[in-house]
Amino acid sequence: MSEQVEQVQKNDLLIRQKCEAMIAYGYTVLRHFPKVERHVLGAEIRTTMWALLRLIVVCNKRYHKKTTLQELDAELDLLRSQIRTAKNLGYLDFGKYENWAKLNDEIGRMVGGWVKSIAGDGGGGGVR
Repeated sequence: MSEQVEQVQKNDLLIRQKCEAMIAYGYTVLRHFPKVERHVLGAEIRTTMWALLRLIVVCNKRYHKKTTLQELDAELDLLRSQIRTAKNLGYLDFGKYENWAKLNDEIGRMVGGWVKSIAGDGGGGGVR
């Protein structure tokens, strides 16, 4: 059974693993939001994080990836804005914001690399 789990992890995209780790971190941070904001801004951030993961999965399954990658990039930009807003409103301390921003920047660099890789092959291939 553990061999199957290891095989799944090897075949899984690194960007997907990074996104799942970012979501796990985000959930721990969102638990400390004020009660009022957990169901407003916190819910919006959760929705955006899951949309990001969904777009990564969809993009990996599609042959033509360009438009999906553009949606993924836009969703990541939205998440960055939401997290920045949470920091500016005082719901996140600087250390948590910095850590979360680093996770998102790493995902952003991977998305950028993915975009560059499909630019050379006409939008079909990419990271597997």
